[in-house]
Amino acid sequence: MNASRLISALFLIFQASTISLIQAATIYPIDQASILAGSKFDIKVEFNSVVNLNDIVIEMNGVQLSRLILTKPDFISSENGKGSSLLYRDVEIPKSGKYQVVARTPQESLQATWDVYPSGPRRVKNVILFIGDGMTVANRTAARVLSKGIVEGKYQGRLSFDDMPQTAMIGTSGSDSLITDSANSMSAYTTGHKTAVNAMGVYVSRGSDNLSHPKVETIAELIKRKTKMSVGIVSDAELQDATPGAMVAHTRRRADKQYIADQLLASGAEVILGGGSAYFYPQSSKGSKRKDDKNLLEAFKADGYQLAFTKQELNAAATNKNTKKLFGVFHPDNMDGSLDRLYLKKNTVEQYPNQPDLTEMTQSAIDVLSRNPNGFFLMVEAALIDKFNHPLDWERAAFDTIMLSNAVQIAKDFAKSHPDTLIIVTPDHTHSGSISGVVHDEKSGPLREKVGIYAEAGYPNYPKADIKGYPNQIDVSKRLAFFYGNYPDHYETLHPKLDGTFIPSIKDENGKYVANPKYVQLHEDAIHVGGNLPSHQESGVHTADDAVLNAQGPGSEKFKGFMDNTEVFKVMVESLGLGSK
Repeated sequence: MNASRLISALFLIFQASTISLIQAATIYPIDQASILAGSKFDIKVEFNSVVNLNDIVIEMNGVQLSRLILTKPDFISSENGKGSSLLYRDVEIPKSGKYQVVARTPQESLQATWDVYPSGPRRVKNVILFIGDGMTVANRTAARVLSKGIVEGKYQGRLSFDDMPQTAMIGTSGSDSLITDSANSMSAYTTGHKTAVNAMGVYVSRGSDNLSHPKVETIAELIKRKTKMSVGIVSDAELQDATPGAMVAHTRRRADKQYIADQLLASGAEVILGGGSAYFYPQSSKGSKRKDDKNLLEAFKADGYQLAFTKQELNAAATNKNTKKLFGVFHPDNMDGSLDRLYLKKNTVEQYPNQPDLTEMTQSAIDVLSRNPNGFFLMVEAALIDKFNHPLDWERAAFDTIMLSNAVQIAKDFAKSHPDTLIIVTPDHTHSGSISGVVHDEKSGPLREKVGIYAEAGYPNYPKADIKGYPNQIDVSKRLAFFYGNYPDHYETLHPKLDGTFIPSIKDENGKYVANPKYVQLHEDAIHVGGNLPSHQESGVHTADDAVLNAQGPGSEKFKGFMDNTEVFKVMVESLGLGSK
């Protein structure tokens, strides 16, 4: 074969493989999707050309789809000017196995292969899933140093999830990008399907309406449809934020917070606790962020929920043995972190002094949910670890990692008398933090020269932690040198931010983010650090680093080695027996 013919042949092979890749993505669920037998999902086929409905042939394992699915599909003759689409809603495949879907028109042919898996019998009564949002290994290390102390290289204690018997490394990438956000990474945990950045509970298609994309059933919906178990959702972020939202919602855009608030009510979850009260009040109420007159608080009350707005009301409602359904909101936005609530009294603590701790919400949720003899599924999110990692505020992130450890201990204590409980602790994704040494204030010279490395690092001198695991002082003379690997322009002070959460950058007159001059005024020796992120990015970003998962209880032995994030869903639904047999 001569060179020109070889090049032509290679081009044709490349062109064919490229078309194949593009076409495979136009069948949803996508190629290589794993689907729980008996779960509900939508099938959508998007063609690149405009065709007649009668010219479309779709087969599953050689059988026409119209013979397998009796409901009529939605046919869109021309979707956003990009071709015809066919959409089947609420499909179920009851039998496990390999399924090949082929879609043909006179102009094109597409295919995707799915793995439909069974669950087997139920093995556990309860599942408690803890999400340390954005928690990276360095957050855990910093939390252990602060809460347990370290002497001659040995920690004087462990975080509650450090000694769980099972550990796995979790890959977090989404269907569209190596780097994930909390919406699609949590959606992988709650549905077992991959999706794209900013999406939850759907495959991202070419639909223009955020709520029109092909849906996949969440674990909360599966439980409500197939069992008599209870469901709990706890977060110290807005309850409409990505992680709690992914328990109940199906949208292309995580910013659809009013819709997510409505879905929380519609979900029937017995316990819902967190922030974000602004989306539950009608638009006529002060501070409301709704655009209609729905009063979801009244709706929750009418549906039999006990309501709580302070930690005192939460405790009273949870300890009342007649409480079977509990709804609590304690902040119009994200709640305040433990460092501010317990010690510094900064950010919005003075405005909202009676916010409960994540431990109090966890205990209250377990108290109420465990009254159901059929068991429960509880998701608890320590959301603010991520909220503090973004602005490079590692001390606040470390304190909330300690708080997560305390909350997990409550679950472990419950499991001692309820051994049929599976407990999972995992981030949804990671950040770039790392500990490089110890800052010594007594060292002379510029700020960077105060960082002790290797033998010169020694150990920090944080005071011994209190009974909750928190040191009462963080601005000590020997502090952890904690650095993030990605960042905007900012001033590095090597000091904790005692006046409120770090704001590393602000917009200049050109709309670009530059270092916030406030921190030069607070620390005249602060170092200007040129950012390594695009100038339109105001804070640190997520990383593709593997997440570390820990687990205990029946079914936890399946967590081992490296796993995809969709496999976390698989372990949970297999443990609960939620699939067809």
